Amino acid sequence: MSIASKFLAELQQESANTKAILAVVPFDKADFKPHEKSMSLKSLATHIAEISGWWKECLLQDELDFSKDMGSRKEYHSTEDIVAWHDELVAKATVILNNAKDEDFAKPWTMRNGETIYFTLPKESVVRTWCLNHLYHHRGQLTVYLRLLNVPVPGMYGPTADSSGM
Repeated sequence: MSIASKFLAELQQESANTKAILAVVPFDKADFKPHEKSMSLKSLATHIAEISGWWKECLLQDELDFSKDMGSRKEYHSTEDIVAWHDELVAKATVILNNAKDEDFAKPWTMRNGETIYFTLPKESVVRTWCLNHLYHHRGQLTVYLRLLNVPVPGMYGPTADSSGM
């Protein structure tokens, strides 16, 4: 089994879980923050959706340089729009992974800000950390936001306290 096919299987499973959590984000509470230092609900949901598109930056490119213009951040104003964007990014990630070769994952990738290098790692480690683990971290945060807003939390790995029978 190729490296890409393993990541693709995980992406497919986890993108369904991500979509389920994004689908219940109440955009009428977009400015909600559980703490003054926290991201707003809208910012967190947008960040979670955009992580699904990072496969391009992490696998097709050799570095991310914060000193370069990365364009403006997309703005979304509804749950439907952010879910559609997530689906679009997952479709693009699927194409990238379907075309990836094992040797692509061994290539070095660098995160930098101009001359300041934060790290250089093999792309396999970068996609694991930044395209997947980073996503899971923020999805967990989002479940806390939803709980605090009394929004039923969907199950991702089985039932939740909001599922029937719990």
